[in-house]
This record gives sequence, structure tokens and C-alpha cells, in this order.
Amino acid sequence: MIKNLFFPALVSCMFIGCGSNESSADNQDQVATDSAYTWNLGVALWTFHNVDFPTSLSMADSAGLKLIEPNTFHSAGKDLRDTLLGKLSPEGIEKLKSYVQQHGITVGSLYLGGGNTVDDWKKDFEKAKQFGVKFVTAEPPMKMWDVVDSLAGVYGMKVAIHEHWKGTSIYWHPDSVLAAIKDHKNFGACADLGHWPKSGINSLDAVKKLDGHIISVHLKDIAAMNDPKLVDVRVGTGIVPMPEIFAELKRQKFEGNIYIERDSIENPTNVPSVIAAVKYFNETAE
Repeated sequence: MIKNLFFPALVSCMFIGCGSNESSADNQDQVATDSAYTWNLGVALWTFHNVDFPTSLSMADSAGLKLIEPNTFHSAGKDLRDTLLGKLSPEGIEKLKSYVQQHGITVGSLYLGGGNTVDDWKKDFEKAKQFGVKFVTAEPPMKMWDVVDSLAGVYGMKVAIHEHWKGTSIYWHPDSVLAAIKDHKNFGACADLGHWPKSGINSLDAVKKLDGHIISVHLKDIAAMNDPKLVDVRVGTGIVPMPEIFAELKRQKFEGNIYIERDSIENPTNVPSVIAAVKYFNETAE
């Protein structure tokens, strides 16, 4: 079971196929005392968007990951009439939390679909509060910046601004993320490493530009630059300079969640891809 990665030191039992949970936890505790940098490795549940929420939990678990970032547009499953998470009642959210607890998984953050009204965002923040997260990931419209920042303060959370590519999001360039962060104390960045290249932006340059503002990372890869039609590829097989980015995050003293994420679906599931990403991450981050 891989739960946390302590950087820069790594121990062999943290790889896929290691021994008991007890020995892994003991080794993690030992490494933690020797390291100033703690990176929590998990998976964004968008990676399993072709299945419902309960099934996605089983997939995350089978990949050895115990940290997740769900989203408000995920189907809650047949027991909840396939209702989208963002439309669930508080009782429905409690049902999902019971599934999470059964797997021994932690909800690290929640990706909010948000909307164009204060009420839309309040409903999403309420769900994030019910999950007990410390931050949310979102792409709030410019006209909602002040409102979302204020709500984040009320709910005691940070907002990690996510970046889709040029033509689909105002946040395709790191400068636009910085513009949102300016004068909004509860805003930071979710660095999506595989989306920036679609807009012709080097992911390492973007990470450097966002120095001091990165709350979380979406670990993703892409095969070429400046082609918004491309789908992502397995982590470590594309053009994103992962070793240099890990070194830069260490230099920035980044401490936070790194979520493996796939947009495309490998046949039949993304589980093997996620397992491969965990292995690559552990080997490369060292």
C-alpha cells in the first residue's frame, strides 16, 4: 500500500508489492523524521470517470492508493440513483463517506464544478465541508472571484485554481492563475502538468512561475506540445519533464497532495496505468 511519499528519502517497502501495512507505516514514520518534505500521493477520481463513485473507490484501492480527489460531477452509483455527487443531499454525501471509510481511504480535496451564482458555490462548499477537506480545486469564473474567495474564508478552505487548456479555460496560462490569486488570500494553484503543454506552455516553466502558490499537483503527461486535440499518455512516457519538476517542487519546499490523473481511459480500465504511475513516481522522485 502506498499512501505517502516522503521526499527526498525513499524506502523500498513503499513500492507496489511491498510487505505489510504495519512495516510500511513504521518505515514511513522513520523517513518522516529525516525529511522536511512530505508529499502525499493519491489519485484524482476523474481518472475513473467511466465508472460510478463506489467502483472508482475500488479501483483506487486496487492501485494501492488511499488518498483521493473526488469531483462534484461523478455519478454516485445505483444505490443513490446515479445522482451526480454535486446534486446529492447531505444524507447522500454521508452514504458516500461510508463507502470511503470502508476502503480506509481519505478524501484529500474535492473538485468543484461550481457555477455562476453564489448559491451554486455555497452548495458545493457545503459538500466539501461535509467531506472534511482542507482545500477545493476549481476554475471559478472571473466575475465570481471575490465571492468564491469570501466563501472559502467562511468555510476555512483554500481554493486551488485548476488549468484547462487554451480555448476551454481562462486559466490556460499561469499568468491568469496569478491574476486570480492576486488580492484573493484564499486562492492558490493546482498545477496540472499535462494541460499546460496543450497550450504550448512548458510545464516546468509554469511550475516555476507559480512558485509559492502551488497547493496541489495533477500528475499527468502528454505526447507533444501545442496540440489541444491530444489526449494524455501514461505518466513518464510523454514530454513533461517530470524529474526537473520534482526537483523544482522540492526547491520550492512544496508540501501537499500530488494526484495521479488520467483524462483518457485505457481499455478496460486505468488501474494498470495508475499503478505504473505510482512506480514511476517513486523511482523518479528519488
